[in-house]
Amino acid sequence: MKLSEWAKQQGLTYKGAWKMFHAGQLPLRAEQLPTGTIIVHPAEAKPQGVALYARVSSADQKADLDRQLARLSQYAAEQRLLVVESVREVGSGLNGHRRNMLKLLSNPQVSAIVVEHRERLMRFGFEYVEAALVAPWAQAHCHGT
Repeated sequence: MKLSEWAKQQGLTYKGAWKMFHAGQLPLRAEQLPTGTIIVHPAEAKPQGVALYARVSSADQKADLDRQLARLSQYAAEQRLLVVESVREVGSGLNGHRRNMLKLLSNPQVSAIVVEHRERLMRFGFEYVEAALVAPWAQAHCHGT
């Protein structure tokens, strides 16, 4: 599509988009034709899917991780969801520095997180995180089964 059309879709002025193109700052691949017209190429679709997330609070509950993931896998299969990552974690739901959870939230291939219960994801503040993840600008969504 022409740069002017792309700029309009993005809520930008043509001049602003033109400056971005010449500065090499457009988020998409673009080229200038011999006629001077700038063409913006559509983004290549990356496959997106869901992540399965299982968590227990202590090491003596580790056996439950496999049972949680089995139930989540069955649910995902029944719903025909594309699973791109399965995460197991031992740690408190109050801990905001769970390494595997933070890594999962930064994965651009994950469009949804499937958990058995909301408390498996976190004990408090779930509503805030859910609202942020389903915002139009977010790359991921959070759903509990």
